[in-house]
Amino acid sequence: MYTDEDLNLAVNKGIFTDSSVEQFRCLMSAERNSPAVDEENFKLIGGFNDIFVVIACLLLLFSSLWVVELITQSNRIGFLVFTLLAWGLSEVFVKQRKMALPAIVLLISFIGGFFCFVHELFVSKEVIITAIAAGSSFLAAGAHWWRFKVPITIAVATSALIGLLISLLLTVVPLTSMWLMLVSLICGLAAFIFAMYWDSVNTTRTSHHSDVAFWLHLLSAPLIIHPVFSTLGILEGSESLLSLTLAMILYIIMSGISLIIDRRAFMVSSLIYVIYAISSVIENYGGVGNSFAITGVFMGAALLLLSAYWQPLRQQLVSRLPVTVQAQVPSVRL
Repeated sequence: MYTDEDLNLAVNKGIFTDSSVEQFRCLMSAERNSPAVDEENFKLIGGFNDIFVVIACLLLLFSSLWVVELITQSNRIGFLVFTLLAWGLSEVFVKQRKMALPAIVLLISFIGGFFCFVHELFVSKEVIITAIAAGSSFLAAGAHWWRFKVPITIAVATSALIGLLISLLLTVVPLTSMWLMLVSLICGLAAFIFAMYWDSVNTTRTSHHSDVAFWLHLLSAPLIIHPVFSTLGILEGSESLLSLTLAMILYIIMSGISLIIDRRAFMVSSLIYVIYAISSVIENYGGVGNSFAITGVFMGAALLLLSAYWQPLRQQLVSRLPVTVQAQVPSVRL
């Protein structure tokens, strides 16, 4: 499977011309009856070999972690070896082989291993240690991005930065724990704005900027919707028709934003919250045993209808926006 990034590389190497690549994209859009920008492509897997390599890498990484810890009786050395192995494997399967799924898995393994390694360096388990580990992970993600340019790295670095900020706030102002939901909401909005920056760089979505934005949108949506649902009491088992109504209004707003920015990922990553809210309310009002099935029918039908009329609905929304805003989102192609 060839991605837009591969086509761009071929153009840069002089193999194809810009016009021929654009004609090819138009042909594919016509054949699929869907514009390329509407496909919301991102590089996840190139073939079954990606899965094969991921299984082998995970076996090697976690087995090495267990063996080193067994021999040295030290978690620190175990996590250090785990982290170095993840980087070394990335040199082969990411830098040289350009494999998509191993790149994602090895990045997460590297950052996770590095976080645990730094955390294990300290005997104390206070919040400030978590802040140090999160800050170190942020720097490690920066180094990984500089070397490998894996799109999900920016989202992981953003997560580490959010962890650093929250840990520092809890250390300096312990009463911040009472406002964690508000802090999470603010961080989610900041992540969304950051995602929109990457999206606005390439509104045709033919470069790696689109992949970076995709993962940032996946990160931002739960950070935005979780605090709201928690405040409404939905996650604590105190669901009501009022809280469900407010939750649905919020999800409709998020769906509208998803239409405008042409990002299904932003809407889907918060879908589990809505399904949980609806099924819980149905169960509380006498639908025990059938709540999830009823919710699935309702949400499945709604999402399919939305998918079928995605571009017409986008046109209705985007056409009402200021011209300056329209220039920052993908154009509507019916």
